[in-house]
Amino acid sequence: MATSLSNSVASLDSSLGLVDDSIAILDSGVSDFPRMSKVLQTTRHFELLPEPTIREAQKALTDEITPSIAHLLSLASNHVEKLARREEGLRAKCELQEGRLNSASRQHPARPQRSTPSGGSPGSAAKALELRRLVQKKERLKYAVERLELQSTQRERQLRKSMAFH
Repeated sequence: MATSLSNSVASLDSSLGLVDDSIAILDSGVSDFPRMSKVLQTTRHFELLPEPTIREAQKALTDEITPSIAHLLSLASNHVEKLARREEGLRAKCELQEGRLNSASRQHPARPQRSTPSGGSPGSAAKALELRRLVQKKERLKYAVERLELQSTQRERQLRKSMAFH
């Protein structure tokens, strides 16, 4: 019985040695498994979407932004028009004041510019009057041209704005 028991113990020892060797082999085989699973894992860096989904998102974004942009453009346009009208009014006021100053300086000059009627010929007084009338006409025409140029530039701006909206 002692021999059979020693044979059993020896067999059990050899079985334990085989199990230890198997565990060592398995351990060496799977010890690198966490690193290998991380290395071999596929990572999606970019998600691919179908084209109709992208178009729908673009359309939704456009529909959301368009009213705000249109509102801001109309506010800016109104403000620019208001400033243009104010500028035009100020220019007209300035020209009116310049005209008043010029006419006041002509009526009350600091030093006399005409010769006395007795000292000059009657033709020279008529020529001076005609000259004064022509200068005034020239100033009126110059003012009218400037005003028409301003109107023209304003209409060009309005045309460009209307073309930009279409």
